[in-house]
Amino acid sequence: MQLSPADERMLAGDHGPAVAAALDLLVRYGDLMGAERLVDTDNVCGANIFGPRHARVLGTTDPAALFSRFSLDLDATVDVPPFRAHSCQLIGPRDRDRWDLQGITPDDAAAMDDSERYLAEKGVDLLSTCTPYQVGNVPRYGEHCAWMESSAVVYINSVLGARTNTEGRESSAASMLTGRTPYCGYHLDAHRRATHLVDVRHPVRTTEDWNVLGYWVGRQVQDAVPVLTGPGLTGATGVPTPVQLKQFGAAAASSGDVEMFHLPGVTPEARTVPEALGGREPAAVSVYDAGARAATVASLCRTATDRDVDFVMIGCPHASLEQVREVARLLEGRRLADSTALWVFTPRALRTVAERSGYVAAIEKAGARVLSDTCPAIGQFLPPGTRVFATDSAKQAHYLPAIMGVQGWFGSVRTCVTAALDGRWPDA
Repeated sequence: MQLSPADERMLAGDHGPAVAAALDLLVRYGDLMGAERLVDTDNVCGANIFGPRHARVLGTTDPAALFSRFSLDLDATVDVPPFRAHSCQLIGPRDRDRWDLQGITPDDAAAMDDSERYLAEKGVDLLSTCTPYQVGNVPRYGEHCAWMESSAVVYINSVLGARTNTEGRESSAASMLTGRTPYCGYHLDAHRRATHLVDVRHPVRTTEDWNVLGYWVGRQVQDAVPVLTGPGLTGATGVPTPVQLKQFGAAAASSGDVEMFHLPGVTPEARTVPEALGGREPAAVSVYDAGARAATVASLCRTATDRDVDFVMIGCPHASLEQVREVARLLEGRRLADSTALWVFTPRALRTVAERSGYVAAIEKAGARVLSDTCPAIGQFLPPGTRVFATDSAKQAHYLPAIMGVQGWFGSVRTCVTAALDGRWPDA
């Protein structure tokens, strides 16, 4: 790899051992990725708040020791200077205000407070969400970023036209310290062109529809770049909403490894199908029809046999303000079944707005809860006694049954809220 003079100085230790370790990590990572050089980045999103699982491994709750070991791949604890790049904390292990609902002990909560303070002192914005683009971190077109979180990566690559690979905890932390990231993968024009064509023939109009289509697309193309076209995409408005694009990308990144997609006339790098393909023929063409939709819905509900629902989860990726408002309106004047919990997850900044707007009060008056900063899959928690859950998120339906050993139903927000009110998933 070709290193700039500034890179060489960082690697030589001119800026201290933490920066040297970070640059060394990026060089090793870049070599594996085939990168010829590093590129500047001033927009990094990582996950560096450490919970009790990390502390038990090292036998310490010291934030500096945990950061050195888990974020920099070092055996020794080093002094970490303020970060060079604009850096944001992604979704974390707990809700800072409602950790008691997760079963977290006061001691563990205090240790996570220490970890947050440590990051904040280094210059990290504690957004604590999987959707930083919903609360102020909106990368510009063409900007080189270094982001973790599969649903965020596919969104900023595809919808905003920023450039990032799906980074890990270590590579994102190294970029925070150095302001550099390997110039490879989706940072390069050649890798951003579509390789596969998806012919959408079944109508895709609702957010539920976009979830299902995304899950199906991910299975079809795996880690390729799809371009979508076809009569099924011309719904009531003809243009998917930001929420629908958020849910589509998250689903495609869950069932496959999609980091970028093209929707001609919607996503910024594809005005037409030929432009998305870069003048090449697609490697494969897949047809999405009524049969594909039905099979995908069945697959999303494949773990569920019992219709008595213990828990309903809404907000994966974290819910937008309009999604929170929709839940509030569906719950207005009603009360959850005694046997069922409903938790809505949204970024903390949006929760503040939702509180001022009366949405949180309406939701909690019905017996539900609004949480932030985390989710059941990341934090690995559920209401006590949960055996069966329901969700409006294809991503959560994919992951949570495997992570927590529960049955899972998938459906629209309306169907999920109805299940929370009735305590039962509706009959087919």
